[in-house]
Amino acid sequence: MDSRKDIDGVAIGLVTLISLIWGIQQVFLKAVSTDMSPVLQIALRSGIAALLLAVVMVYRKDDLISRDTWKPGLIAGVLFALEFFFVGEGLRHTTASHMIVFLYSAPIFVALILHFKITSERLKPLQWLGIITAFIGLSVAFLWRDSQEVVPSAANMFWGDILALLAAISWALTTVLIRSSSLAKASSSQTLFYQLVVCFIAVLFAAIVTGQTEYTLTTAVVSNLAFQGVVVTFGSLLVWFWLLRRYSASQIGVFTFMTPLFGVLLSVWLLDEPLEEGFIFGAIMVMVGIFMVSSHNKIKERLKIVFQQ
Repeated sequence: MDSRKDIDGVAIGLVTLISLIWGIQQVFLKAVSTDMSPVLQIALRSGIAALLLAVVMVYRKDDLISRDTWKPGLIAGVLFALEFFFVGEGLRHTTASHMIVFLYSAPIFVALILHFKITSERLKPLQWLGIITAFIGLSVAFLWRDSQEVVPSAANMFWGDILALLAAISWALTTVLIRSSSLAKASSSQTLFYQLVVCFIAVLFAAIVTGQTEYTLTTAVVSNLAFQGVVVTFGSLLVWFWLLRRYSASQIGVFTFMTPLFGVLLSVWLLDEPLEEGFIFGAIMVMVGIFMVSSHNKIKERLKIVFQQ
């Protein structure tokens, strides 16, 4: 019997806060990128979060590594590292608002992969419509460019957008791996620990190889690293897993659609990023498509109620 309960005021408040935190992380990575590269920031925040998580797990007497999960855990960590390496590299070229929208197209790729991998995850007609809507939106956001719009901080925006999409695909592959391997039965803390440790090692190595280890240690950089490591990568993910253990995952998931909205609004407000007309239309279509894929059952229930009245 499923002991998870329906979403309440506490859950709504927490998931809204998490969505805000996840939405602003790309903005903060971009904001201090002149003093420390996003790739190096991501490596260091993963190391901070891994250390904090290890302390919590040792205190709770949880296994950091187990014989049954270390192999898929290592692969999940590599995919996780790839995702955030693409995020860090992408932020050197594109805007934070573009990054957040393209990154959060990941559920579309998850749904497509699971459709061909797991029989019970076959897509319904409404979900296919959502996927088509999202892909049209991605195409519009990529191809409808305002040639007169100048974005000095995003000189090669198209390449940055490609990297953002590669990050989304890496995230999707990580999700599918976790669901279809022994990690599905592992604790969320152990799975996250694998990802954080491998991400720290791999992305730090990538930063060294690509010459992105120089930095200026300003107050903004230190504050951002503390926020990214403690709040974003450690705290928000632990709270997220706590919510998933206690509340309906589908109901919680609906509210995360606020994340790209928060990210775009904060990018415009804090970074003065321009919004191209094509990107606005494309982003709206992407978010609508994701909502249709992830919440198709609720949409069908609401439509039945409407037509029965």
